Amino acid sequence: MLPTPDSHFNHLLVFAREPVLGRVKTRLAADIGPEAALAVYRELLGITAAAVTAAQVPATVWLAEAPALADATQPRPEWPGLPWHVQPATESLGERMTHAFGEAFAAGATRVVIIGTDCPGLTTELLQAAFEALETHEMVIGPADDGGYYLLGLRNLQPALFANKNWSTATVLPDTLADAARLGLSVAQLPVLHDVDSGQDLATWHGAKTM
Repeated sequence: MLPTPDSHFNHLLVFAREPVLGRVKTRLAADIGPEAALAVYRELLGITAAAVTAAQVPATVWLAEAPALADATQPRPEWPGLPWHVQPATESLGERMTHAFGEAFAAGATRVVIIGTDCPGLTTELLQAAFEALETHEMVIGPADDGGYYLLGLRNLQPALFANKNWSTATVLPDTLADAARLGLSVAQLPVLHDVDSGQDLATWHGAKTM
């Protein structure tokens, strides 16, 4: 078993969607069809959930939309044992991320990490490494090779990191790092990983699995 940092102060945020046909991986669905895109998303959910479970860190799932006929007191089947909330009704991903970080810090966390569900290379070891990096750095980031990031961790709420970003573009990572430098934050970087958002991304991932 991996050594676990002091989990009392750690909290992991997972931004996810319910695996519903036509509501997930719309860019990928444009290339391979909605049914195939849903199957890919379910696979990515499984990879992410396995890494989160093995990390043994307190975690909260933030869903993009409220599930139909859901009992808010019961865990979602894709995330057994984890509490979940619905992201605020705002078009800005940055505002939703700021809200989730704020909730975690307000509840007493001192090291908070956020991830999505698009990165098949995410592992328990990387999650552990992120929290360990926050022991000596004010921010940790996991760069994605498309110019975004698959993970971001902080020791304090930093709303400026989530403002004025062109989300889902190649400018997100450099703009975030530029903001971190302007704020004087010490930053640790994790290995670059590959997100799956398009048909080409999927081909790259499948090609890597068969090598």
